[in-house]
Amino acid sequence: MGVQILDIHQYFSHREGEEKIGEKIQWVSSSDKWKEDLKNSTAQFVILGIPEDIGVRANWGRAGAYSAFGAAMRSFLSMQNNCFLNAENILLLGAVDVDDLMRQAEKLNPKNKEELKELRHLVSVLDSRVEEVVLNVFESGKIPIVIGGGHNNSYPIIKSACKIFQQKINIINCDAHSDLRVMEGRHSGNAFRYAMEDGYINYYYILGMHEQYIAQNILEYIATKPVSFYTYEDIFIREKLSWNEAMRNVVNFLSDNGLPCGLELDLDAITNVPSSARTSSGISPIDARKYIYFCSNQLNCVYLHLAEGAPETAHLRADYKTGKLLAYLISDFIKGINEKHYATA
Repeated sequence: MGVQILDIHQYFSHREGEEKIGEKIQWVSSSDKWKEDLKNSTAQFVILGIPEDIGVRANWGRAGAYSAFGAAMRSFLSMQNNCFLNAENILLLGAVDVDDLMRQAEKLNPKNKEELKELRHLVSVLDSRVEEVVLNVFESGKIPIVIGGGHNNSYPIIKSACKIFQQKINIINCDAHSDLRVMEGRHSGNAFRYAMEDGYINYYYILGMHEQYIAQNILEYIATKPVSFYTYEDIFIREKLSWNEAMRNVVNFLSDNGLPCGLELDLDAITNVPSSARTSSGISPIDARKYIYFCSNQLNCVYLHLAEGAPETAHLRADYKTGKLLAYLISDFIKGINEKHYATA
């Protein structure tokens, strides 16, 4: 098990007189050589997909998060390679190999207690596979950009970062939910609880959490832990502060100690974006892009994780706008870091 390599030429078309990102991006030559190619690559950023929705199923969510990575790559690789974004500084690693786990998960019914238990066991197996690949990315000195799958994948990403940096890290998560559900077995709703209890998180800040989608017992848990949040209602309904003010406050708070920071975005925070828990009342795509750019530009971000997007589900036809939004978010993250380095050079 390891990484599945993408045939990138299936994801974009050449156009005379133009140069697409897919024509200049670095990529891995074969599944057998991914570790060697990763180590030898001169790229600063590494794009990695996790085409699964096992963690979402194990949390009684809507399946479909497996489809986000492919949709994102169809749009991202078709973007222009130009002076605003240098594709030669990006390595497309491929996708974590999860096909066998997905086949097992698709046969399991989360409404059945024993089968739910098996789904959550599969998430633990998935954890180890994600950790192996992401750990190699960090060891190569590069910045992983992880696309797709449920928010369960935050746990192995955070764990890998802590192993490499040999310290706890900060987390900022733009999300309608806390993902701090009880430790009842691994799933997409408790990644940060597991990471907190296992000693990987220094401070966890949630931006835009919806008040009526957080259980009282989780609020009581938060009161005892290094966790803070701004609710969606305080920002957009009561207007106690603006979106820009909220972002600035969080960034100022997390930047005080200079620790590495994980940057998280759950696509269910964005209005009408297909996801495992699609919302009709969320932030706008512009708000999401500002969030990614501002945080990557101002914090010591060591990874980006874009989770829960589900452009293809059993109930929806493929939504190509989701892939395009993911492509914008990827480019905003890279630009935020590059422009920070340019400003301080």
